[in-house]
Amino acid sequence: MTETIFGFFTPLAIYVLILGLHLVLPARRVAGYVRDPATGEPLRYRLNGPLVLFVTVGLWVAAGALGLVPWDWLYRQRWASLAGACVLGLVFSFAIVLGAPGSGRSFLADFFFGRRENPQFLGGRVDAKMFLYLVGAVMLALNILSFAAHHIALYPGAVSPGVLLYTGLFFWFIVEYLIFEQVHLYTYDLFAERVGFKLGWGCLVFYPYFYAIGLWATAELPNPGLPGWLLPIIALVFFSGWVLSRGANLQKFLFKTNPDRALLGLLRPESISDGTRTLLCNGFWGISRHVNYLGEILMALGITFALGWPLALAAWLYPLYYVALLFPRERDDERRCAAKYGELWKEYERRVPRRIIPGLY
Repeated sequence: MTETIFGFFTPLAIYVLILGLHLVLPARRVAGYVRDPATGEPLRYRLNGPLVLFVTVGLWVAAGALGLVPWDWLYRQRWASLAGACVLGLVFSFAIVLGAPGSGRSFLADFFFGRRENPQFLGGRVDAKMFLYLVGAVMLALNILSFAAHHIALYPGAVSPGVLLYTGLFFWFIVEYLIFEQVHLYTYDLFAERVGFKLGWGCLVFYPYFYAIGLWATAELPNPGLPGWLLPIIALVFFSGWVLSRGANLQKFLFKTNPDRALLGLLRPESISDGTRTLLCNGFWGISRHVNYLGEILMALGITFALGWPLALAAWLYPLYYVALLFPRERDDERRCAAKYGELWKEYERRVPRRIIPGLY
């Protein structure tokens, strides 16, 4: 019972630690894409995600080495920890929504989608959106490492190579996401969404716990005997998706911040314009209109394949989630872009006819 109580409060302790590290560790101060409606100037952000991640993981590893907390604590207390995170997510969601004026929609709509667009606190030292993503990423990393540690403890002489590959790929996914924090200031979530239950509960609960569902479902299973030659192919699927997703977002970021700069010094941007607005139409954005979504789905498939348990149906919820999320979002993107760019968007559709999958869709 005592362990369960500690497990319940573990997310709170970790989230407070992350907040403290975010505030005290050195950070870059950068301007984003979103503008302050009061001044018209770009909002500024403190970014130190990679440093916060590595310090937090280092402290977790040190605590395990000293015998203070077992390395697989988050797996052993996964249900209690999930319950604690759910309560925190709900408290945060109510606090951030009730503390802002209504938008004219129903309270349920306001609660789910949020009322505030880009709230910042402590004199701009903490941006709500970027901090939520940071918390979710760091907690996900700890969950993945803890779940893998449980598998290793169960099978010390017969560890599944797939679990190690899964852990390595997922950790890469988290690390590079935080390394490219500034790029994410120019993505859909930052300029199109508000902060409510969807984003708050999503980052505090769904992101760090659901994304780890592959190991949640298979950490206690033995080595499935995945052929060694298949592991590099699985890694190739993952990194193919990473190139598409990261490459597309980085190309767009460079185009918005330095329109004449070539990606990696090789891919010069080509665009179409109506004299007022401009759209990038070559490179990754010439493959399909939402090629970054294809990349996200391929990464999720690669990570899930690595586990080597095709009949562990729960593990497949992770890539299925991306399909369920990104295909409807693509439709919303299309409507928003058609309204924003008008005839220019029709020209882009003519030049790049596929929505997500080249040659198919």
